[in-house]
Amino acid sequence: MIFNVDERVLDLGLKIKAVVMEDIDNESKNEEYEIWRKEKIEELIKKYKDYSIKDDDVIEAFYQLHEKVGVPRRKNLPASENLIRLLIKREDLVNINKAVDIYNILSIESKLCLGAHDIDKVSGKVTLKITDGSESFLPLGNDEPKPIKPGEYSFVDDDNDVICWLDIRQVDKTKVTSDSKNILYLIIGNTETTYEELELVCNQIITLTTKYCGGKGKIIR
Repeated sequence: MIFNVDERVLDLGLKIKAVVMEDIDNESKNEEYEIWRKEKIEELIKKYKDYSIKDDDVIEAFYQLHEKVGVPRRKNLPASENLIRLLIKREDLVNINKAVDIYNILSIESKLCLGAHDIDKVSGKVTLKITDGSESFLPLGNDEPKPIKPGEYSFVDDDNDVICWLDIRQVDKTKVTSDSKNILYLIIGNTETTYEELELVCNQIITLTTKYCGGKGKIIR
C-alpha cells in the first residue's frame, strides 16, 4: 500500500499517521475480545460522564481545520466527536466488527479521528490531498454522490474516488466488513495533538488487532 501526503494539507495544521494490517481474521468470534470490548466501553462511559465537548481543545481544533478549508460547523462533526456523542447518548457502542470496533474505541479514548479502509477495495495508492473539485464522493450510507468543492482536504485513490472526506465521512467502496483481510488505518490529529499521541494509537491498533484478529501490522507513515 502506497500512501502519499500533499504537504499543503499538513500546512493547515493536520497531523497524519497510517497503519497497514495484513492477513487478519475479522470474522471469527473471540470471547477474550468480547470481554475487552465490554470493559473498555464501561470505562469510557465513566470517563465521559461529566464531559463537555464545547470545552475540548482537541475537538475544537478539528473545527478550526474545517474552517480553514471553508467547511461550516453545522452537521459536520469530526468523527471522534460523533462517536463520543453516540456513546454518551446510548451508553453503548454499536457492534460492527472487531477491526472497526477496535478503532472506534481508540478514537473515543484518544479523541483523534480514525478511519479504516479495505485495501483490497482501494484502487491503487491513496493520497491525502487538497481537492480540485473533480473527485467522486459517495458517502457511506448514501445512494447519490455528493459534490466535492475545490480546496478541501480528502483521502483519494487512483480512480479519483474520495475514500474519506476531511476527518468526517468514509465511503461504502472501501468500508471494512467481516470479510476484510487487509486494512489501511488512518490516524488524524491536529494542532492540539502530538505525533507521539498518534504514534501511540498506531501501536495500539497493531497490538489489539493482532491480539484479537491475528495478522501482522506496520506503521507506513
